[in-house]
Amino acid sequence: MRRLGSTRRRGRAGRLLTAGVACGAALAALTVPAAEARPFGQGGGAGTADAGRGGVHWAAKDTGTPQVRFRGLAAVDRHTAWLAGTGGTVLRTTDGGASWRNVSPPGAADLQFRDVTAFDARRAVVLAIGEGEASRVYRTDDGGTTWTESFRNTDPKAFYDCLAFFDRRHGLALSDPVDGRFRLLSTADGGRSWRVLPADGMPPALDGEAGFAASGQCLVTSGPEDVWLATGGGAHARVLHSADRGLTWTAADTPVPAGDPAKGVFALAFRDRTHGIAVGGDYRPDQPSPDAAAVTADGGRTWRRAAAPPPAYRSGAAWLPHSRTAALAVGPTGTDLTTDGGRTWRPFDTGSYDTVACTADLSCWAAGEQGHVARLER
Repeated sequence: MRRLGSTRRRGRAGRLLTAGVACGAALAALTVPAAEARPFGQGGGAGTADAGRGGVHWAAKDTGTPQVRFRGLAAVDRHTAWLAGTGGTVLRTTDGGASWRNVSPPGAADLQFRDVTAFDARRAVVLAIGEGEASRVYRTDDGGTTWTESFRNTDPKAFYDCLAFFDRRHGLALSDPVDGRFRLLSTADGGRSWRVLPADGMPPALDGEAGFAASGQCLVTSGPEDVWLATGGGAHARVLHSADRGLTWTAADTPVPAGDPAKGVFALAFRDRTHGIAVGGDYRPDQPSPDAAAVTADGGRTWRRAAAPPPAYRSGAAWLPHSRTAALAVGPTGTDLTTDGGRTWRPFDTGSYDTVACTADLSCWAAGEQGHVARLER
């Protein structure tokens, strides 16, 4: 939009599940009213009002890039994460954020990276957004030492917003509508090559409808074939679902407000192929965002508004690892927590983040403006 694996042994799986539940319980216990929460970096540097007592909190990781806004985040594990941001910037850490290596593709300083998928510490794919040739995809197989440009958009009507992978080989990249329908790129070789999918199975777009390149979460997958895309700008904020890797789609309205280019669903998160959450609202800081979250339990066929949504616009969301009910939502005015699967949300932190991601080894990361990056710690 022109704007904005499986565990090896049952014992290990049980320990991870127990730890995930404990993490969610700890977060729930320390959640405080918004008036009491404080932004990261104030009052001693804690990300929550309870951090001083050893609670779970966002711990800042200095990237040394205050001029960069990171809307692209790929968390591999508690040690390794990739960031993609303005000025063609890509960073990578392999030591839990203690240090960051600038691995930006050469000649990309004029590009705006908004999404990144990382398969491990060496292999990653990044997406640059923009009209025409500004939309590009790069891939690295050596930790960012070298990059290959694998796609450059040549259609002036296309504008790519985000990408998502089903596995290490199969993935999609989403463009705003072209000739009245959303356009998708497909890869079957890990992002080394791309082709435009036929639009026959895509429902017509609404007038003004598009995706939001806000957090890399307007296109998300679950399992080997299911994928969802989030929209805004049209008369209704919709979520479209495909069960065949993007060949055919169905559309469902959500209760998230729309009807304006600044309003809609900005991010999706699915913990399996049926249970998902949607967050968004109105990204303009001077506008309220009521009903800025919704939840589905049927794979996105129907959506219900959150009974107690986040208090403001949210651009990113992620389920806590190994939890069936706990998730985080982030935005410029703070982080919120749900412990009931998205039905109710409570403020957790007031720091500014655009995107959030969690990993199977019980690690959650967040990133945003002014080079801000943090990891959930206790």
